[in-house]
Order: sequence, then C-alpha cells, then structure tokens
Amino acid sequence: MSTTRKGPVADVRVLDLSRVLAGPMCSMILADLGAEVIKIEDVDGGDHTRTVPPFANGESHYFLAMNRNKKSVALDARTAEGREIILSLAAKCDVVIENFRPGVMDRLGLSNEALKARNPRIIVCSISGFGATGAMRDRPSFDLVTQGLAGVMSINGFPGNPPTKLGVPMGDIAGGMWAAIAVLAALNDRHVTNEGATIDLSLLEGLMGLLGYLGQMYTMTGESPGRMGNSHHNIVPYGVVPTKDGHLVLALHVGPFWRKFCETIGRGDLLVDSRFRGMKDRFANRDALDAIIADIMRTKTTAEWQAILDAGDVPSGPVNDIGQAIEQSIVEERGFVREVVHPVAGTIRTLASPLRFPDRYPDLPLSPSPLLGADTEAVLAELAGIDEHEIARLMAAGIISKPAAVSPQRQHTSHEQGSAR
Repeated sequence: MSTTRKGPVADVRVLDLSRVLAGPMCSMILADLGAEVIKIEDVDGGDHTRTVPPFANGESHYFLAMNRNKKSVALDARTAEGREIILSLAAKCDVVIENFRPGVMDRLGLSNEALKARNPRIIVCSISGFGATGAMRDRPSFDLVTQGLAGVMSINGFPGNPPTKLGVPMGDIAGGMWAAIAVLAALNDRHVTNEGATIDLSLLEGLMGLLGYLGQMYTMTGESPGRMGNSHHNIVPYGVVPTKDGHLVLALHVGPFWRKFCETIGRGDLLVDSRFRGMKDRFANRDALDAIIADIMRTKTTAEWQAILDAGDVPSGPVNDIGQAIEQSIVEERGFVREVVHPVAGTIRTLASPLRFPDRYPDLPLSPSPLLGADTEAVLAELAGIDEHEIARLMAAGIISKPAAVSPQRQHTSHEQGSAR
C-alpha cells in the first residue's frame, strides 16, 4: 500500500552543517528517505565542492552528486546573528550533522551543550577523521589519509607493486553511511527514552569497520593479508580472467558454483582432479588452476562466454567502465538513473537512491541539489520566525544570502567542462 508520506523518515528534520563528502553523504541518505534536510552553507561560496569541475552551466558535478533533496540556507556562522539563527533552527530540528574537526563547533558557540540547551531531544552527529577523543583528534584527515591509515591501501593492488588507493573514496563514503545508520538508531532509541544523543564517528574506525574477515585474519594469525590483485585471499577461482577479446569476472565463491562452472564449460574432469576437488585443494594449487582456466577462457570472446555462463547460472560478468555500468540495461529497467531539472544546470541525469520500499514508498523523493541560499528566506521565516524586514536587514548586512536571479540565457547555455585536479 502506497502512502502520501515522502518516505520512511518524513517526520524527521535535519540541520546539516557539514560539507564536502562524509557529512553530506549522511544527510543525503536521510534526505532520500524523506527527511527534511536544511543545509547550512557559508555566504561566501558555500560548500567547497561547488567549485570542483567539471561543471554544467557553472554547477559542479560533485555538489550535484552529494546534495540532492536538500534545502540550502546561506549564512555567516561566525557572526553572533548567524550563530543565533543556527541555534534557533536547531530548536526546531531532530538532528544536527557536522564534520568539523573536534573543538570547532565549540569555538563557533555551537557546542553540544548550547544545542541541547535549545533542544534537549536533539541528536548531534559529529564526524571527524579520528574521533572526538585520543591523541590524534586534532589532526587533519581526508579520504586518502584514512585509506592509508585504515590498512585498505595495503591490500589494494597487485603483489610486488605499490599499495593503491581505492577507486571510490570509501573512507568518506563509509563514514557517511555509518553516520546515517547511527542517526537512524538514535532516532529509534529516542522513541523509547525521549532523550537526544551524541554520536562520535571516526572516519578511521568507519573504514576499518569494513575490513570484515580481513581484519579477523590478522587478529587470528598475527599476519597482515597482502595484495592479491584481482584474486581473492582464500577463494579460488575468484577474479578477473582473460578472454579472446578482453576480460571477464568469475566469482565461484562456494562449492556448488565450482561444480556449475566446470559442467557449463564442459570440463567435468576438473571436478575429479585431486588438485581441485575441495576449497583447500584449489587454494593449495591456485597457480595451476588459474593457468588452466586462463587457457580455457581465451578460446572465446567475452560475450560468447557470458552467454554460456549465464545459461549455466555461473556468477560472472564483464568488467564495465563507469559509463558502461550506468548505461547497462538492468540499471535502466529498474529506473536507477533518473532525470531531474536543475534551475541552472538544466535537465541532468543522476543516480537515484538504491533504497527501495515498493509497497509503501514506490517513489522516494528526488529533487536536484539547491542553489546556494535557495531556501534562506523560506526557512528563516518558517522555522526561525524572522519577518521579511529583518530578513532584508540581514541580507543587506551580508549575514545571510540568497541566489541571484537566474537568467534564461544562463539556463540554456551549453555545458561547461573542466577536469578535476
């Protein structure tokens, strides 16, 4: 049964003081689920990601990607009046998200104590590189630093080659996802306790929390797993194999799929070969088995093998680039890439939320990222109780701002391109 609610957390209002990636990732997840997210941006340029190329008519791809479904209020939080506006808004919100270094919120006059004095039931989620306590709390950290410290770069890449960063910024993304989970848990807890909460999230711990069995390998054996390239530390065969015209991924994670693979390719003899009978046997004879499979797979093209393996229900697939991934048919069939109309960037295609609730929320909200200060007047009037004369005074004083009028010429100019550096 569908509902008129926007999403499962449509009754939640979030004050988002974060910027760049980890915090905006958290608030975007909540916004995708229907929460009202009010993003506070500095009057002088807003979120730093607004300046990152490439652009569509001056609008950054980076900002567009991380700030859908949000409202933007532009103000100067360093002024007494700006700080008072934030505290007034916090009094009407359920959650505050920030990803400053520890201590910055205190210096701005927005400490947990100050926020909770206005709203005892507020949930304050603080995201930082190393957490609010410990000797490293004041150190700066970005995704790459987190990847290095968390150990993930040490296992990424090929044996004998240097460690390699992950292709996606998982240090920040993981932090944002953990933060969203923590906020949802705190909201649920508040239903029982009627009390707010403080969340202290370390990006380092967030990424290490994704190590899974690799961390357990070390704690059990005392040995750190090494780089395996496209192979698995323990499971064989599992990785990228060459074909006649490219490469294919094979993921024969459990015994039944090894059997299906051998039967599908017409090599039942491998099932009775003592070197490859069980998981331990295949692991012990990895090099020999990898060589045999490589020779087999080179006899046909990727498309030919994919058709054969699909018919045999064997877990496999091509190695897509980003464009091929976005344009593949299953993505289109499920409507994961959708169009939104931005007042400046125009009609843009964007990835939607992967979260789906087809029986109650078949259409989760999807609106484009806001212009800087697009909602300043409306939010301050509705939630902070500031009348139009005071809003005009604050605008004139540079304490708050709203977007300049968007000209039709700017809306319809061709996309401006740039390269990220």
